Amino acid sequence: MEHDELTAKIDAYLDKNWDAMVEDIATLVRIPSFQEDDKKADGAPFGPGPKKALTAALDLAENMGFTSHDAEGYIGFADFPGTSDTQIGIIGHMDVVPAGPGWTFEPYDVTRKDGYLLGRGVLDDKGPSVMALHAMKFWKDLQDAGEAPQFRYTLRFLFGANEESGMADVAYYHLHYDDPAFLFTPDAEFPVCYGEKGGYDGELVSKPIEPCARVVVEFEGGMATNAVPGLAHAIVNADAHELPNTDRIVVTEAGPGRARLDATGKSAHASMPETGVNAIGLIVDYLLEHGLCGADERAFFELDQKLLNHTDGSGLGIKSSDKYFGPLTVVGGTIKLENDRFVQSLDSRFPTSITADEITERVRQLADEIGATFENTLLMEPFLVKPDSPVIQALLNAYNEATGEDAKPFTMGGGTYAREFKSGASFGPEKPWVKDPEWVGSMHGPDEGVSEELLRQSFKIYALTIDKLMQLDLQ
Repeated sequence: MEHDELTAKIDAYLDKNWDAMVEDIATLVRIPSFQEDDKKADGAPFGPGPKKALTAALDLAENMGFTSHDAEGYIGFADFPGTSDTQIGIIGHMDVVPAGPGWTFEPYDVTRKDGYLLGRGVLDDKGPSVMALHAMKFWKDLQDAGEAPQFRYTLRFLFGANEESGMADVAYYHLHYDDPAFLFTPDAEFPVCYGEKGGYDGELVSKPIEPCARVVVEFEGGMATNAVPGLAHAIVNADAHELPNTDRIVVTEAGPGRARLDATGKSAHASMPETGVNAIGLIVDYLLEHGLCGADERAFFELDQKLLNHTDGSGLGIKSSDKYFGPLTVVGGTIKLENDRFVQSLDSRFPTSITADEITERVRQLADEIGATFENTLLMEPFLVKPDSPVIQALLNAYNEATGEDAKPFTMGGGTYAREFKSGASFGPEKPWVKDPEWVGSMHGPDEGVSEELLRQSFKIYALTIDKLMQLDLQ
């Protein structure tokens, strides 16, 4: 089919079905599909919400004429058979994070306002998943009408139910099914992400320091390992009146002979730590500058500084970079004082030019020097599909044809479903360079929203992408 004829048919499908496509999104958004471990059951391993949303998504696929299967509530899929059993996959997720406070609009429904859809999941990931599913239906309609030949490969749409809370859904899938030859997920940014940095978490723990040898009696900061902490506080044995405030630290009394230090930094995702200000680092710097520490505390805080003040890893001797991913990043996301030990978390996103073993060895060596310990607590190796590979070029070309742009593929520090499969990519629909109105929230935040035009364009891109992937030699 000629390109102009194909794009005209895509536009016609959108014009005819758009309101129904929005209603399909609303069908899923109306289900509060966040994980509830205390309510899990046989066939609903992540609780009733994810199960209900998975069932609703499979019903949508069945109503479109696809054969669907629920894999014990962990994950589901719908197949569009081709002339061979070789599969091309698309995977979206039906689970969401809880709504949380601060919403202006109803979180568990779709509100249409000024060309935007608002509701939990319209962007992450129910809205984009519906667009990709309808791209499958677009091609099925053409084939049923005799306007397109049968696909060369089987197209399988996977509906995940645990992306937000550990990806146990894909772990289950790998135990029971083979990977598609290639897969993309509509759960990131355009134009196309061909690689994701390695993910490395660790825990740095001081040696026991008895209260009688400590100046610091309490130290807490951060809410998550994978974020630059915006808030932290410490309580120290000192006269609050003798300690100065700074532009980011406020000192108050915390009882006789004790002072409380409250630091306000700037939160940021661990994949972009340079955009944040680490509140734990502010406290550590203050403690060292003002001598608010004993000898063993000082040794630990000086090591902690090497982590907290150098997001490129240079302080710890793990600075590294490669041509695909760029530089390593590292943050200290949380700290606590537990059983007379300071416990500092570490999160690194690392390129192919350094290994996890090298990170562990270097940080453990520094910890050993002061009697501290360090352990690697989570590891995801870097994921990469070469940017000049035919599959990545197919996605990129579809994007550029639909948008008229000359965009280039990219890598990122975050993680998606793509890295869980042997060959994959994350593929839209976000465009961070396009600014939304202030009343439109981001994914995971209140008033999550997405423009209808962005979703419509993503449908066009996914429809073109399916055609281009089917023309590749994947055998």
